[in-house]
Amino acid sequence: MSDKAILTCAITGVLTDPAQHHVPVTPEQLAHEARRAVDAGAAVVHVHFRQQSAGQGHLPSWDPQVALDCTQAMREACSGLIVNQSTGVVGPHTRGPIDCLRATRPEMAACNAGSLNYLKVRSNGAWAWPPMLFDNPPAKVQDFLDAMAETGTLPEFECFDVGIVRCVEMYVQTGMYRGLPAYNFVMGVASGMPADPDLLPILLKLKIQDAPWQATVIGRAEIWPVHRRVAELGGHLRSGLEDTFYLPDGTQVQSNAPLIAQLAQCAREAGRAVATPQEARQMLGLAPQHTGQAGA
Repeated sequence: MSDKAILTCAITGVLTDPAQHHVPVTPEQLAHEARRAVDAGAAVVHVHFRQQSAGQGHLPSWDPQVALDCTQAMREACSGLIVNQSTGVVGPHTRGPIDCLRATRPEMAACNAGSLNYLKVRSNGAWAWPPMLFDNPPAKVQDFLDAMAETGTLPEFECFDVGIVRCVEMYVQTGMYRGLPAYNFVMGVASGMPADPDLLPILLKLKIQDAPWQATVIGRAEIWPVHRRVAELGGHLRSGLEDTFYLPDGTQVQSNAPLIAQLAQCAREAGRAVATPQEARQMLGLAPQHTGQAGA
């Protein structure tokens, strides 16, 4: 099964306004979109939870009941679905994400592996938002790793820059994490790694040998050559409304399914089959069905 590609649907994102874009917010909407993504080839859904009050769906929620309702709805709609839960939070306060982990016991969760100055500049030279630090010092990373060990959740180490990729091996060397880490190379954030396919061979030299990896690629037309190169190099593939709204020809999508279908095409063009949720579980060392237990 080593030649099969696992497809992840980044189903909704952090702050995308559902009044402007067709991002799912409610449990029912997430279940519907997850079903469409799985039908298109996704085995994993990466999810951020949103506030459920009217007019507040663009804001994140760390309410464990919201997390549980959303997760259960997607699992009921998609047998065998692998849930990959966000834990990204600014500041030292990790209680909300950890409470959600304990409530949902997801098969996987993002573990942001290092800090990044999170910046973007508009064409007029003004900041797109106030400059901020997305802070993920080792103590914070350890808090999440401890919680994921408790809930039987496989961490996916999100790496926004080259140095962060190197940090992951140090977490293994020091015993912060045991086993082969799963890497996620995040490309296209303005102050992080660019969406450049030529960067991928360098990143592969820096990761631990035989460790699974995928790329999250954020942007428009420039992301698709990266996805094709990821498929050619043996990586797993991720897209969805969190990462882009556009197909290679510039068409703006109204749901996640066309993006996942395009990833599946990238895999097939590279001579690789698309893994089913059951096959993806086996490849990642997860339980055959959700039991709250994951392999390391």
